[in-house]
Amino acid sequence: MRIGFHTDAFNSAYWSFEKCLQWASDNDVHFIECGLIDGVSWIHGLGYQPHVALYEDPVLLRRKMDRYGVRFSQVDAAYPLSGKDGPLRGVPYVLKSIAWAAQAGSPCVDTTDGLHMPEGLSEEESMALMKRSYETIIEVAEAHEIIVNIEPHGYFTTRPEFMERMLAFVDSRWLRLNMDTGNTFIAGQEPTEFLQRFIDKVSHVHVKDVSQSLADAVRGGQTGIAVSHCALGDGVNADNIKACLAILRDHGYDGVLSLECEGTAGAMIEKSLAWLRATCGDLGIRLH
Repeated sequence: MRIGFHTDAFNSAYWSFEKCLQWASDNDVHFIECGLIDGVSWIHGLGYQPHVALYEDPVLLRRKMDRYGVRFSQVDAAYPLSGKDGPLRGVPYVLKSIAWAAQAGSPCVDTTDGLHMPEGLSEEESMALMKRSYETIIEVAEAHEIIVNIEPHGYFTTRPEFMERMLAFVDSRWLRLNMDTGNTFIAGQEPTEFLQRFIDKVSHVHVKDVSQSLADAVRGGQTGIAVSHCALGDGVNADNIKACLAILRDHGYDGVLSLECEGTAGAMIEKSLAWLRATCGDLGIRLH
């Protein structure tokens, strides 16, 4: 397996993407995941946001990343596709992201649904909307040979019965799952059961722990965590993460384990990185 991280760890530190590349290089991490921005933002333009705008040339960016010894594991285009504006705003965003990812050397593009049941739609209406959206998305993904992942993060995707249907929207090897240990847990699911059910579809993994206080306050009442404020190993989800790693190991997973936690200028994510490396070692997981 390989270790990477999502640059949203450094949102609150107001780091630039290049500063995240430097952190990766300094900590011997060779895979990175970031959000994509479709447009212009002053805070990004001033260098205070650790994500990448689609106006940036993907080939030139890839060359810059090569100098740091870092590659994309995935780019995040997770605008909610479950609501009425999913086809209007989400689909064009994902389509642009797929073509950009192909040039930037990212094998995967992340997608998801909304946190809540869409207003004015029934469950079946929303599912039908998403099915048509993913049909369009996967047609383009197949042309560019880019994996489109669905991440459990919202009303539908954190419910296994809906996720199963969504992963079958299109019969294509390019439609797969981004497992998230934290989102499944906070939504009230058992991460190990969720992973085992969809293990054949997993192509990317977000590794998140959950603090006791957050679990006590919202578990089963929320569907996702924006950024975990808990280092790996310090929370109530640590045993689930270990069990998930063992499941991935036994299945022969050789993809990226992407850290998702608050960076707090490096300290928390560095602690998480050390814990993940040590835990993989204890489990006999070889890291590349």
